Amino acid sequence: MVEMPFKRVVEATYLSTEKSDKYRAILRFFYTQHERLREFLFPEEVYAHLKEYPFFSDYELDELHNDLSSLVKWGNLRAQQESGKVRTVEEFKKRRYRYQITPYTVEFERMLIHFEQESETFGGSLEKTQFERLYQALERINGSTDESPEECAQHWDDLLTYFKKITQNTSDYFAYLRSEEASEQMKSEAFLLYKDQFTLYLREFIIALQRTATGIQDAMLSLSRDKMREFFKKVAEHQEKVFRFEKLIQDEDQLTELEETWFNVKAWFLGDRNGESQYENVQRQTNDAIRRITRLVQRLGERSQLHRSRKADYLHLANWFLTLPSLEEAHKLSSVVFGVTHTKHIYSDDIPTDDIYTDVWDEAPMSHERVPKIREYREKTKASALEDHTELKEQAMREHLEQRLMERKVINSYRTGRDIVLENLPVVDSFVRKVFLSWIGKAMARADHTIKTEYGDQVQVLLDPSKRITLKSQDGELSMPAVTFRYLGKEDEHERTGTGV
Repeated sequence: MVEMPFKRVVEATYLSTEKSDKYRAILRFFYTQHERLREFLFPEEVYAHLKEYPFFSDYELDELHNDLSSLVKWGNLRAQQESGKVRTVEEFKKRRYRYQITPYTVEFERMLIHFEQESETFGGSLEKTQFERLYQALERINGSTDESPEECAQHWDDLLTYFKKITQNTSDYFAYLRSEEASEQMKSEAFLLYKDQFTLYLREFIIALQRTATGIQDAMLSLSRDKMREFFKKVAEHQEKVFRFEKLIQDEDQLTELEETWFNVKAWFLGDRNGESQYENVQRQTNDAIRRITRLVQRLGERSQLHRSRKADYLHLANWFLTLPSLEEAHKLSSVVFGVTHTKHIYSDDIPTDDIYTDVWDEAPMSHERVPKIREYREKTKASALEDHTELKEQAMREHLEQRLMERKVINSYRTGRDIVLENLPVVDSFVRKVFLSWIGKAMARADHTIKTEYGDQVQVLLDPSKRITLKSQDGELSMPAVTFRYLGKEDEHERTGTGV
């Protein structure tokens, strides 16, 4: 690709001058006629259109000619002399022109109309169907080995279209949720009417995202670099057939550009060496939005309860007591409504266990020392010696290192050469299964599927999603794709990083 330096955009001059109101009205008429497939306009047509508005009541034709000349000089219009219908030499000398809007100005006006329609708020949406369509586009690319260049180019266009809609819509929608206007709306009482609909909208999106993201990631991993290069050659071949007078991109540069675009699409779902994937970021932001809505609804509910009158409730209770046949029945109703009046509740800050599922009768009894509520009371303190826990710390460190050494020996016992093939393992301990699953989870977040284990080894995770195995452990069986852990040495690591995709 030929590198062009950034230059001043002269075509945007008409947007920030003293006569921008007139220039924009002229070019908006040219843009409207361009969208209606009329490319060339005469000054008389433009002048007749402008005179329909009161703002141009004092506008003269000579002033229009000067404004058109300025727009031609800035590159917003192209002037072409009309000589086909000239009847006299004087008319030819007047140089009667017709004008055509330029591509730069068309894009400017299209962008301005979009801004005018969208106002000052962010748009966007969370379209759950776009992920399914993206997955289908990947499947079509995977099966496009025998298809024509035109079909391959169509598959590539579909993939980029769905991907751009996903990235643009999600980023705009989350920006809208974080905007000041949306925050004020969420704090209002009227938001309670829509909170269920809003929460359901976010929940359905994240469920669809979780269902399809795994398939999208597997499809991307199954598309090798060699296969994608063959695919991109067909796409480039089709793009070369589009007739252009100029050819700005060479074949090799075009293939490189397509590959770089594909790497960016993969990095959005799989991540790269620089950080986490944007898919995880979208998932986290959706969960944060749901938690934020839950907190707001709880606060609104508490605020509404503070201002709620209990007069009707008390009158209902009073009538209920009045209709009871005896004082004994009134005592029973009072015990249910108000509780037992003579019961004392003693609070203790002693927490015997951190398990929230432990029953009361399973806990050990606790003692509570009451402190007199008098101003002169002072708690007795006793000076204590500073204890030396160095030996206990060293013992704990030794036990920890021995445990890690034992775990490493157990895991190394499953190695065959420099590989650990899960399909060939016998029944393993539960901690071995947890270690293997943690390795797989860390590797899936990296593009090269290579991690550094807690034992200091470089391990590459080779996953075959087309084959299912059963990993047996002491606490059950786990059905999963076939996985091989390959230990890498320094030479392997150098070779892997030197030829990275």
